Parts: sequence; C-alpha cells; structure tokens
Amino acid sequence: MTLTLLPDLGDLLRLQPQFNAGTVVEALRFLGVSTVVWGSGTDPDHPLRDALPAARVEITDGLVGDWAWADAEHTQLQDFLQQFPQGRERLRAAAQAESVLAQLVTAPLPLTRACHPDVLAGVQQAVQGLREALDEGPGTRWRLRRLTELAARLGDTRGVLIVPLDDLPDLLNLLPGAALPDLSGFQPGETSRLRALADRAWQLNDDDDLSGLLDSLNREAGDAVTPRPELDAAAAGIHLAVGDLGTARTLLERAAHGLTDDQPRSLPGLTLARLGQVRDAQGDRELAQRTYRAALALRYAPLVAREAAQAGLDTPFALTLS
Repeated sequence: MTLTLLPDLGDLLRLQPQFNAGTVVEALRFLGVSTVVWGSGTDPDHPLRDALPAARVEITDGLVGDWAWADAEHTQLQDFLQQFPQGRERLRAAAQAESVLAQLVTAPLPLTRACHPDVLAGVQQAVQGLREALDEGPGTRWRLRRLTELAARLGDTRGVLIVPLDDLPDLLNLLPGAALPDLSGFQPGETSRLRALADRAWQLNDDDDLSGLLDSLNREAGDAVTPRPELDAAAAGIHLAVGDLGTARTLLERAAHGLTDDQPRSLPGLTLARLGQVRDAQGDRELAQRTYRAALALRYAPLVAREAAQAGLDTPFALTLS
C-alpha cells in the first residue's frame, strides 16, 4: 500500500459545493479508507475535525509541528519590506502570486479537478512565484523546511495523508513513493450535497433566497456529517436574520435537545451560543446567561461560539436588523 495524498482546502471547504467536508468523507469511503494521517493545518476549528470523526474516520495526529513562529517571521519581513521601494515591489509580486492561488481555490473546484495535473501545475506556479518574490525562508513561512520535516516524520507511513492543496505538488516531489488518489468514477453524493446546503445556510448573503433555503433545510433528515440538529440550528440563523425570534428559539431549543455525543463536535457550542443570543434578544437575560455559560463549559467549542458566548455574558445581545 502506498502513501496517498488527498488535497485539503482548509476553511475554504465551507465554500465549495463539490469539494467540502462531506465530499472528503465520501472520497474516503470511495477509497475504502477509515483512517487518515493528518498533514494539514493545526486549526482546531478545521471543518474536517468535525466531519471525519462524525463519519467514523479516525485521524492520526502528531506529524504537524507548531509553525506559529514562522507566521510571525513572515509578518516581520513584510513590515520590513514595506519600508523600501524595492521591498514594496517584491511584496506586490508576492501578492500577485497569492492572488493567482486564491483564484484557483475560490473558483468552482470539484475534488477530482483539484487533483488534475493542470490545477496542480497552476498551484505550483503560484507557490514558485511567491518563492521568487520573497525567497525561501521567512517569505514563504519556511515552506520547504516545513515540508521536508513533515516528509522525514512520515518515514514509511502508508495510507491516506490529508495535506493542503498548495503543499501537495512539493510533497509529491519530496515523497517519491507517494501518489494522488485514484478517484476515477467518483462523484459527490448526498453527504456532499447536504454539507453544501448547511454550509450555504450558515453563510447568508444579501441576495440569498431565504425561503428557498429554509424549504431545502426543512426537507432534509440529516446524516452523520450534517445531522438534523445542525439543519435546525442553521435554519434558526435564517429566522434570526429576519427578526423571527420565536421560530429561531423553537428551532434552537429543538436542536439543543437533539444533540448527541457522536455528532460533529462544534455543533453544541454553535447551538448554545446562538440560543443564548436569541433568549437575550427576547429579554430572557437570566436564562441567556446560563446558556452562554453552558457553551463556555463545553470541553470543546469553536472560537466563534466561545467569542459569542463571552460577548453575551459581558453585554446583553440585542438584535439589530438592517
């Protein structure tokens, strides 16, 4: 068995209908895999940290080190270069390379397309453009050193390694025995579609068809990756956005009562923080405070939920409609 490199988009998984956390779960099922090795970012709120355990996919950790210091050095270098005309010119070239990469990963990108040689060549070109503009080292957040160390830690590891898309071309060069997944015949299915629906509902835009979104959410039964309580919580956010506090509270309370230990780990925190806000907006301050504290007392809650709960404790939440 070889080492298979499966690309990851990080938080951008929430924006891609055909390459989201549900799509990755379905791809792993297609490959017959129930365990993955984690070679992606250290963000605890990464979408796959919810989806994979909920889908009974085990994550093997311990290979990715803490590179926060490299981010700090990168920021220091940018500040230094801003002081000189030639430095600003190099920063503009780097920004252009990063813009090309951003266009690649924010345009519609199915998972199978992300593994295509044309896309990987574009990714490699953008990464090389950044390296040429700022040099290997602080300018690239020590990319080559980081990937070389990761490759050394992998040793003779086999199975599926989850890696950021922009790291994938370099890792293929550093790991001669590694390969891209054979996804011929793979098509995103219901898990991917349902995850895309929930992701869309959590991130409302001014021109969204809110009634259509609600109808779609209400029709679904949910699954392991996107359970019914999450669909209720997402629907509650739409009702809250239009000032329908009563329905939002009903849905959130139903979602809270439907929570179980085997569901995505971010869901309790998100649900309770939002429920606290709705109770606050209805003038039920004491119960809202208890709900905020319950969110903060969870063993794990995503940063956005913790911040919302703490803000609600500090200052009563008030609904403001534009």
